[in-house]
Amino acid sequence: MAYPIYQVDVFAETKYAGNQLAVVRNAGDLSGIEMQKIAVEMNYSETTFIISDRERDGGYDVRIFAPDQELPFAGHPTLGTAFIIQQYIIGQEVAEVCLNLKVGQIPVKFSYAGGKPGILWMKQIAPTFGRIFDRREVAVVLNIEESMIDQRFPVQEVSTGLPFIIVPLKSLDAVRSCSIDRNSYLKLIENAEAKSVFVFCLETYNPDNQINARMFDDYHGIAEDPATGSANGCLAAYLVKNRYFGGKDIEVRVEQGYEIARPSLLLLKAGEEEGGTISIFVGGEVILVAHGELV
Repeated sequence: MAYPIYQVDVFAETKYAGNQLAVVRNAGDLSGIEMQKIAVEMNYSETTFIISDRERDGGYDVRIFAPDQELPFAGHPTLGTAFIIQQYIIGQEVAEVCLNLKVGQIPVKFSYAGGKPGILWMKQIAPTFGRIFDRREVAVVLNIEESMIDQRFPVQEVSTGLPFIIVPLKSLDAVRSCSIDRNSYLKLIENAEAKSVFVFCLETYNPDNQINARMFDDYHGIAEDPATGSANGCLAAYLVKNRYFGGKDIEVRVEQGYEIARPSLLLLKAGEEEGGTISIFVGGEVILVAHGELV
């Protein structure tokens, strides 16, 4: 049997930027083992499988696989898959597409420009905040001086379905200097829920942006990811909780992937609602690169 397959670039303003994604349609008769094997063969950061072209409970059943395991949630696969559903299953302009993921139902909102999707926005689940790390340990993991870490804010685990260790740095030079010391890294994450390290600072390559970021995920076999929607959702929650910009609401342009020649742009909107719940939206563009059949 042949399965329609699509390659898209997510959080990309131009083709061959952002984060790559492979999307397989009508995958309902594939087993989880077969999906995992396909994800390994594709060798993208993630591959998604749309189980059916039919909605269920107001959304489309989707499974996300990294090369080494199935994931409950990931940002750029959610946006990229919603784009494919709108373009090739629904086939007309809609305001919203919902994905039924293991973490729950995630809505993706659409804007349009010239009849084509423009910015896509996904609403993430309410964040949780976990362990605070010793800055000295984290500095050793990142091969940087402890003084490069911004002392005003904590190094902390944050999750909106997938947890990350959020590390505030003082400068672009500090971000560029980061590299993973594997032994220290494995020791740090041994008893931590989060396995991925996300660093950021206020200096940027592009003056139109407000934050530069990098994400390291050696534990899952990804030395560095060019664009990370789930991590940026955690960043948005972190910025709001810690009043990083002074207020409880943020609208931020985040650049990621410049250090590995895959410049990406992620848009964040977040704020603290009455009662203390933080609402988070992560947005970006999706560009179709290729499509065909998987046989």
